[in-house]
Amino acid sequence: MSEAASRSDAILDRLLHIHPKGIDLKLDRVERLLADLGHPELKMPPVFHVAGTNGKGSTCAFLRAMMEASGKRVHVYTSPHLVRFNERIRIAGHLISDDELADTLEECERVNDGKEITFFEITAAAAFLAFSRHPADALVLEVGLGGKYDATNVIAQPHMTIITPIGLDHAEFLGTNIASIAAEKAGIVKRGVPLVVGNQDDVPRDVIVRRADAMSAPVFVYGQDFFCHSEHGRMIYQDEHGLLDLPLPKLIGQHQIENAATAIAALRHAGPGWAPDAGIETGMRTVQWPARLQRLTKGPLVALAPEGAEVWLDGGHNPHGAAAVSRALADLEERSPKPLYLICGMLKTKDARGFLEPFGGLARHITTVPIAGEPASRGAGELYDAARSVGLNATPADDLEDAMMQVEAWTRAQPHDANPRILICGSLYLAGKVLAENS
Repeated sequence: MSEAASRSDAILDRLLHIHPKGIDLKLDRVERLLADLGHPELKMPPVFHVAGTNGKGSTCAFLRAMMEASGKRVHVYTSPHLVRFNERIRIAGHLISDDELADTLEECERVNDGKEITFFEITAAAAFLAFSRHPADALVLEVGLGGKYDATNVIAQPHMTIITPIGLDHAEFLGTNIASIAAEKAGIVKRGVPLVVGNQDDVPRDVIVRRADAMSAPVFVYGQDFFCHSEHGRMIYQDEHGLLDLPLPKLIGQHQIENAATAIAALRHAGPGWAPDAGIETGMRTVQWPARLQRLTKGPLVALAPEGAEVWLDGGHNPHGAAAVSRALADLEERSPKPLYLICGMLKTKDARGFLEPFGGLARHITTVPIAGEPASRGAGELYDAARSVGLNATPADDLEDAMMQVEAWTRAQPHDANPRILICGSLYLAGKVLAENS
């Protein structure tokens, strides 16, 4: 690790302890710090602000890929990171350097001068400061949690707002009522700023559209104003501007076709020149977003898998995300049948039963693991109990290596389960551990 990386890690560790709560949804603290920094949020390129429960990161990845393929310089802010904090801040096509990250964090820490502020707030301020110092054509900005009181919502006049599918998640902060969660997400809608709404159930869609109407925001809704479907191995997109016949996205699953359509709608309604058809098509082929049904093909963890196995990684962690992934795997099973085994680890704050239920009738077996180094991780035994309670075969394991060895032994003992498809799932934190250990 470089000296600058060590310095930024030390600063990040200090920033974790400025506020007694990890999450405290308010805007006054970050607004105060940004003012003390000279308002860098007012010196950034046009902002595409993205909220939602699932698909935010993938939609951001599509936006970036399509704009970059069209010759645009794009800043991107996403969270959380998988392996290194630098992943959260992409400056005009490149992850922020260790030196710039350390210097920017240090400056924010100094200007904040010990005042109470959450980790996400001060690091978002650092990202804005970095973005303000580099020219670009656009900033793709992902909401951290919720919307209305998220630190990213200090952007008073984004160029475009986008809300991806909404489901139940972060109940301890946003509640268990889907309408109230949708209202929180819709807090990013700004007066007169165009809004693109991804594929939604009726209740959240209606809440969002009412908010848009109240703010006189032009709104474009999936299934009403733009449409997509797959046909003969292609993706067909259509809106008032016409029809596009595109390659299927590089990211796998029907939910990624819908995420791609949401990004296309945002770019086509953002004004002329944001992404010509050729840029959209290239972006579909080149988009990258780790731990979203990512196929792992090498590394020490893959080496432990049964011979002939496919190993997949996904960071989805709520019932809505699990349903999307299970549908994608069911489609994959139709095209290429293989017995499905899960290796699953989750946080205590997540709905384990709700996450695991969509895999009923699809997964042969689940091996449960703790997430190493995460105090909020569910124990393997606790997650085993949740799997059994929804009728799934399961066994607990000590760690990822033990889990993979168990799968190898299980499939070796049952010849009809040879050449399995293995999905490691349940948490972005687990996905980060996998990528770190398997590199």
